Amino acid sequence: MAGRRILITGIASYLGTELARRLEQDPDVEYVAGLDTRRPKATLERTEFIEADIRSPVIGRLIAPTRVDTIVHNQIVRRPAAERISPRAAHDINVIGSLQLLAACEKAESVRAIVIRGSAGIYGAEPGAPQFFSEDMAQLYPLRSRFQRDVGEIENLFETYRRRHPHVTCTMLRYQPTIGPTQDTQVSRYLAMPVVPTYLGFDPRLQWIHERDAIEAFVAAVKKPVRGAVNVAAPGTIGLTKMIRRAGKLSLPLAAPVFPTVVTMGRRLGLVDFSPDFRRVLRYGRAVDTTRLVEEVGYQPQFDAVGAVEDYVRTLGGRRLVPPLREAVTR
Repeated sequence: MAGRRILITGIASYLGTELARRLEQDPDVEYVAGLDTRRPKATLERTEFIEADIRSPVIGRLIAPTRVDTIVHNQIVRRPAAERISPRAAHDINVIGSLQLLAACEKAESVRAIVIRGSAGIYGAEPGAPQFFSEDMAQLYPLRSRFQRDVGEIENLFETYRRRHPHVTCTMLRYQPTIGPTQDTQVSRYLAMPVVPTYLGFDPRLQWIHERDAIEAFVAAVKKPVRGAVNVAAPGTIGLTKMIRRAGKLSLPLAAPVFPTVVTMGRRLGLVDFSPDFRRVLRYGRAVDTTRLVEEVGYQPQFDAVGAVEDYVRTLGGRRLVPPLREAVTR
């Protein structure tokens, strides 16, 4: 661990900035660098900022001189509309950006580990799915959405790189959606709605990851990378109806054909913007097995599925994520 040198892509994101902050405080980390097209909003004390577009071949000339031993790939677009990015640009950042990063790693002989913040969306959300997806179940169902296909391409790129470079440890962290009082996520916006829409006749089992556990799991994986995929999620599940009740909200059951129309209306009013993947999770649910995270990476999440929702509700403090219903109707 002594003298670790680490580079983080997507340093300007919340998770990238918080990861850099934690690594700065670690005496075993000698050097931290962050690569992005924009600077982090928070002040980082000893992180070198490298301004570059991950899609550009120029990053190959920028990364090698840093002599980093660990690359943390955090720049993957999950919500194009929320980040004001077109679907095409999101695909380029996700896939072309990952390809350029691996080309840069080819030129950086010092690299010994790559940790990627992937997505549990690779499993999909399907009727009749296993109670908990283990890491070897990624190909049980077809990749239905554009984001799923992006994640599948990213995983294939890194798997090919791993086979060509067996001396490099590649860790693919498959994150469930994040919930927490400080992050603006799809889960947070869903529970912040005046009335929460649900699919009529469906009460799926859901599983999130608390924002603090998301950061701590990231830190643990960087400190102790393991080969292959690792699911990152809170232990256990929570039913959709129970979650809405714990949040003190009223549900609005909608027939499946009507749900997309309501979501589209909510997007125009500035209330919500749920991705197709998130809508399928709200209909069918998804849960993953976290045995590898606990036993091999060595991190036990502090919040279970119910506790993560309760902490969000308890600490939200009245902060408004969506406009009042009257304002939305007026708009």
